[in-house]
Amino acid sequence: MAFISDALLRVKPSATIAVTQKARDLRNAGRDIISLSIGEPDFDTPDNIKRAAIKAIERGETKYTPVAGIAPLREAIAAKFKRENGLDYKPSQTIVGTGGKHILFNAFLATLNAGDEVIIPAPYWVSYPDMVAIAGGTPIAVETQMKHGFKLQAEDLDKAITPKSKWLILNSPSNPSGAAYTRAELKALTDVLLAHRQVWVLTDDIYEHLTYGDFTFVTPAEVEPNLMERTLTMNGVSKAYAMTGWRIGYAAGPDKLIKAMDMLQGQQTSGACSIAQWASVEALNGPQDFIPQRRKIFEARRDLVVSMINQAKYLKCPSPEGAFYVYPSCAEAIGRKTREGKKILSDEDFVAALLEAEGVAVVQGSAFGLGPNFRISYATSTEVLEDACRKIQRFCASLV
Repeated sequence: MAFISDALLRVKPSATIAVTQKARDLRNAGRDIISLSIGEPDFDTPDNIKRAAIKAIERGETKYTPVAGIAPLREAIAAKFKRENGLDYKPSQTIVGTGGKHILFNAFLATLNAGDEVIIPAPYWVSYPDMVAIAGGTPIAVETQMKHGFKLQAEDLDKAITPKSKWLILNSPSNPSGAAYTRAELKALTDVLLAHRQVWVLTDDIYEHLTYGDFTFVTPAEVEPNLMERTLTMNGVSKAYAMTGWRIGYAAGPDKLIKAMDMLQGQQTSGACSIAQWASVEALNGPQDFIPQRRKIFEARRDLVVSMINQAKYLKCPSPEGAFYVYPSCAEAIGRKTREGKKILSDEDFVAALLEAEGVAVVQGSAFGLGPNFRISYATSTEVLEDACRKIQRFCASLV
C-alpha cells in the first residue's frame, strides 16, 4: 500500500519557490546572486496598517474569529467591491481566507468532482493546475499568443468549453505575463460564457491596483452583471498593500458558494489570523493615496526592464498592462550555445545557464504552461534591475 496519497502524486513542486530557494542556496554559498523570481513587492506595509495591528493586539483581539472573517472586515470587503468595482455584495456573501491561495483551494474543493474541467489560459500562475488536480478536477490549459498580448481569445474559449467544463479562471492583470483585459476584451469572453450556463468564473484580481498608463481595470461581474450568480471574485491585500506575509485573501460570490466554502474552511483552518484581519480592515478602509505613488514607481520599473530586455540579443519583450512581471520570449536563443559549449534546448536550459553564468535568477516559461519564455519580476529597486538587465544582455551576447 502506497504511503503517499494519489492526490499528492498529481502535484508538482512550485517552480517559482524552487528557483527562489536555489538563488538563496547559491547566495549562502558565496555567489553574488540577483533574484528576479519572487512575486512580492519590495515596499514595506504602510505604517497606518501596522499601527492598526498593534492596536488590535493591545485591545486583546487575539481570540478565534468567525470562520468566514470578522464582521468589520467582511463589511469593508463588501464596501470595497461597491466603491471600486460597482459590485453589490452583502457582507454575508464575502469570505476571508489565509491568503488568496486558500480562497482558490476552497473554491475548488467545495465544487469540483472527478472529471470536472477547469479552463486555464496559459501562461498561468503555477499553482492553478495543481490546485485543480488536488481537488479532483482536470485542468484544461488553453494557450494564448504573444501577438494577442497573452490574452485568451473568445473563439479559443468557446472551443475549449465542453459539457464537463465547471470553471474558467481569469487572472487580470496576470501572473506571469502582466497582461490585463480591457472592458471590450472581457465583454467578448463574457458573451461566450452567457451561452454556456454550466461554466462558472473564478476571477483572480489580486493585481487590480497595479495597472499602468491610461488602462482602466474591470472585473468580469462588473462587465456582465448577468454572470454575478456564477462568479467568484477573488482579491487580497498582499500586492497593493505590500502585505504578503500577513496572509489575507478574500472573495465574494453567490450565497450557496460562500456557504459551502465557509463549511469547508470550518473543518480545515477556521478563521484567518485575527491580528492580520484587523490590519486588513485598516488597509481597505484607510488612506489609499500611497497606491498611485507606488504604482508610478512600478510603471517606471516596467518601462526600464522592457527597454533593456528588448536591447538584448535574441530576446523579445512585450510591454504588459499591469502586475510587476514581464514575460520575454527567448525563442531565438534556443539552439544556441553558451561560452562553455552547452547547447540551450529549452527555456529551462536558458534560465539555468543564465543563473550559472551571470547569477541572475528568473523563472522558465514552461513552469507557467507556455514557452519558450521566462518571467522577470521587477518588484525590486531600479539599481538592482539595471544591474540584472545588463547581465542578461551580456549573457545573451555571449551565445553563439
